Amino acid sequence: MSQVRYEVIDGVAELRLDRPPVNAVTVGLVDELLDGLARARDDAQVRVVLLASANPGPFCAGLDIREVDGQPSEALHALLDKLYVRVADAQHHLGKPSIAVIGGAARGAGMTLAISCDLIVAERGASFGYPEIDVGLIPAIHFAHLHRVVGRHRAFDLLFTGRRFEVAEAVELGLVSRVCEPGEGLATARALARELAGKAPGVMRRGRAAFLRECDADYRRGVAAAVENFTSLAATAEAREGIRAFVEKRPPAWRKASPE
Repeated sequence: MSQVRYEVIDGVAELRLDRPPVNAVTVGLVDELLDGLARARDDAQVRVVLLASANPGPFCAGLDIREVDGQPSEALHALLDKLYVRVADAQHHLGKPSIAVIGGAARGAGMTLAISCDLIVAERGASFGYPEIDVGLIPAIHFAHLHRVVGRHRAFDLLFTGRRFEVAEAVELGLVSRVCEPGEGLATARALARELAGKAPGVMRRGRAAFLRECDADYRRGVAAAVENFTSLAATAEAREGIRAFVEKRPPAWRKASPE
């Protein structure tokens, strides 16, 4: 069964995450997303790409914990290489603008997918967060970019408390492009997509490439380091304890985890 629906409507490729109930990220989901981005890139009729959930509720609640729990470091490295490096490269070389549509929760890997896009449309009632720290991990890819957007100290707050934050704060921090009422995310994003699709495609392609060169050079270099940082940390005793506690629905016993 497909985990990412693909449909082209009036020159807009819609990629809809479809892994209910929370669109938790797996290797298979990332593979299908990469296939969809490549398909949209190669289709001359596609002018804009939307990334949204096919289901009500969360946009994406993060990594499926089974993709991390007890997995050998090689498997985790392969997943993170796809989620961090290859998704970033696919978006960089897309040649057309992309818009994420957030109607519910975006957490962890869901934030990674959202920020890979050029624009983020969020419904009032959506929420955001980087909860990796609470299971003994780090949101490593966001170290490469978040401080550039919101400032060092506010980035540290978000990344190292793991707290949830709402749309109003996301707007104030500059993490969201546009806000709309609940249930209007797709309609708002589609209207924005039609506006962008009406621009000269060659100008859009070249202009976007120039913009990304200015913005993303350091970020893309930091993505590879993020894979290594996440993978090495996931092998520690504290990470193993945090993940086990999450699976077992109990508070982590950090003091029982042996120091590295």
